[in-house]
Amino acid sequence: MMSVATDILDGHGGVGDGAVLDAPPQQAVAGRKASVPPDYSTKHQRAMEKLLLSSAPSCHQTLPDGRFVVPAEHRPPASAAGAVSLPVIDLSLPRDEVRRAVLDAGKELGFFQIINHGVPEEAMSDMEAACAEFFRLPAEDKARYYSEDTERTNRLFSSTMYEVAGERYWRDCLRLAVFPVDDEAIRDGWPEKPSQFRDVLERFIVPTRGVGMELLRLLCEGIGLRPDYFSGELSGGEAIINVNHYPPCPDPNLTLGLPPHCDRNLITLLLQGPVCGLQVAYRANQWIDVDPIPGAFVVNFGHQLEIATNGLLKSVEHRAVTNSTAPRTSVATFIMPTMDSVIRPAPELVGADNPPRYRTFTFRDFMTIYKQVGARRDSVEKAFKL
Repeated sequence: MMSVATDILDGHGGVGDGAVLDAPPQQAVAGRKASVPPDYSTKHQRAMEKLLLSSAPSCHQTLPDGRFVVPAEHRPPASAAGAVSLPVIDLSLPRDEVRRAVLDAGKELGFFQIINHGVPEEAMSDMEAACAEFFRLPAEDKARYYSEDTERTNRLFSSTMYEVAGERYWRDCLRLAVFPVDDEAIRDGWPEKPSQFRDVLERFIVPTRGVGMELLRLLCEGIGLRPDYFSGELSGGEAIINVNHYPPCPDPNLTLGLPPHCDRNLITLLLQGPVCGLQVAYRANQWIDVDPIPGAFVVNFGHQLEIATNGLLKSVEHRAVTNSTAPRTSVATFIMPTMDSVIRPAPELVGADNPPRYRTFTFRDFMTIYKQVGARRDSVEKAFKL
């Protein structure tokens, strides 16, 4: 039986230049933006007006802004792949069986759910509760974290970085650097309210990241790479979480919580909560509804894993749809390379019969281009494929 929850890695932090906007004064850390004294007289009011939660749910009888209406060809519901569901992989099964299942799912769909992964159920449920409580805090408690500066890792914002041509999406998001947890500069960037948030986050993120690293080792075993191929710089960069909050939407048929996109990182683990909303692209114009499973994580591969495996494993587009009745909160954990790490197809996976499909670049170069071309799969493929 596999035991992954105790896999606590002495990871390489590389948090980048994230900082909480208007956080309490703290010692400056090289590479991170310094905080500034708060001015709550008008700032929190201006900030909260940008968030969907700035209005009581009863005020959202109609869409507050025409930019929330997505083009007709992108609106839900599209054709649903009703007979298709994501594989559910039990990590307590024999290792060979788990390895085959993870590899098959990665080749076919790029998405799967995992159960019996070793992350304590209490840590998962406490994380869900603390995140939901954060979004219920008074405006003045949340405003200090609000920022529209996309270069900041730690920030509260609305809509998404994937916005194109002024489109907006039905989501508020709290983004935080989370690893290594013993770095005081990182912990100081976490919300002080609700009071239990920091302790809950630590109890959640350490085993969750451990599961992600164990999945990467399994993949290495399955495709012929040394087990630690994705250790070090390829996974030692900015470990972050997105706490996504989708309030009830007055017209779910016109909006999206998140547009179709692929993740920029190596591997993602999503705690999606009890409300359905995640959809995964499947063939032409079809989407798989990801049904919530209590105690499960949804796992998907990012661009860096597809490139490193020379296209063997897939980074697949996904999106978030909304509903009119229930709020939805999810927590995505991203494992990422360091900014200066070199990304290329693994030498063991290329040869005369299987030449490299992608060029060599640094993750910093990738992020520069990614922000220019957007998060759609075709755009990224065009930019980096040979």
